[in-house]
Amino acid sequence: MDFIAIQYYKSAFGELIIGSYDNKLCLCDWRYRKMRTSIDKRIQKALNAEYKEASTPITEATIKQLKAYTAGELDKFTLPLLLVGTDFQKSVWHALLEIPYGETRSYLELSIQLGDKNAIRAVASANGANAISIIVPCHRIIGKNGNLIGYAGGLLAKKRLLELENPQKCTPQLKLF
Repeated sequence: MDFIAIQYYKSAFGELIIGSYDNKLCLCDWRYRKMRTSIDKRIQKALNAEYKEASTPITEATIKQLKAYTAGELDKFTLPLLLVGTDFQKSVWHALLEIPYGETRSYLELSIQLGDKNAIRAVASANGANAISIIVPCHRIIGKNGNLIGYAGGLLAKKRLLELENPQKCTPQLKLF
């Protein structure tokens, strides 16, 4: 059986588990999120591989780019990605990658972009199943009224990521956290 090389990384926003498989990033997720077990099972089953702690050029490049992002020196990640999920989930994650640094979208806007304004719950579910947090920027999705809702890393991490990307656009709702 193949393995997914994983490393743990304590970012400024919380502890992450970073994984690579076949020279691509397949995991950059919050270590202590509620869906940790189901995300891990999905990835391991789809890739027919188990986790093994090991450093790879991809995990090291990911950490390097996360550090540059946190320092405000990087606004676009350049890592080869391996998105592991259903076709619908992948379509949502690709749409997330199109949201520019410093901007946000609502679940409704993302649903409309994907061609079905009634798919808000499905889009929210796919957003929550994203296993490549920060890099596939699910933190850029907010409620239609501007409120921060739902984030695997916690709302404080989401607020801090959004403030990093666009401190001038910190809404009154963001300031509540």
